[in-house]
Amino acid sequence: MDAKLIKIDSLNFHWKKNSDFQLSVPSLTINEGEKILLLGESGSGKTTLLSLICGFIAPLSGNITLGNTSIDELNAKNRDRFRADNIGIIFQQFNLLPYAKVIDNILLPLYFSKQRSSRLNNPYQTALDLCNSLRLPEQTKNMKASTLSVGQQQRVAVARALIGNPSLIIADEPTSSLDMSARKIFLDLMFSQISENQSTLLMVSHDPSLADHFDRTINIEDIIERSH
Repeated sequence: MDAKLIKIDSLNFHWKKNSDFQLSVPSLTINEGEKILLLGESGSGKTTLLSLICGFIAPLSGNITLGNTSIDELNAKNRDRFRADNIGIIFQQFNLLPYAKVIDNILLPLYFSKQRSSRLNNPYQTALDLCNSLRLPEQTKNMKASTLSVGQQQRVAVARALIGNPSLIIADEPTSSLDMSARKIFLDLMFSQISENQSTLLMVSHDPSLADHFDRTINIEDIIERSH
């Protein structure tokens, strides 16, 4: 029986300034090692659900468990610490430090997580190995992130998310700016590294054509409960 990595029960959330938006998820389970695509239209609640799983925001009620930790029971400071130790995030806009070197962008999570840093014998070499595996040219390591192409910046964002072997990788629309052939290359590279790290992937998209690349596709409309 597969071990559960994420378990959600009776989750409820709404933004205080927007009472019209309410997110209710009765139940969701994601197993360790799964590659999950979460599909939904803009405004459907995909990014809000990711923010709840990552602990950027807290639910009004219900439970979110990641591994053996109930994220909903942690205060904001401890949620931040837990996220730094256990979750690698690939943001839609990458969120790289534009004037920092590529290598420093990749190593950044280790400054915030002793746990992730302690898993590596040689963090600098690990960062270089990730660059090589993700087909980033050798000379890019000392270049400023802002000078890279969009495709290269995406790969730096993947390397940064993966360094230190977090158990969960969250990706928010990382392929939205790529054409179809570049999208396949990017996904193949990302999947290869995630499998090597034995991480679980939860990726959000509005593009159903990506479904064949994943172990399982979840449509957000199938897991949320609409109020009548």
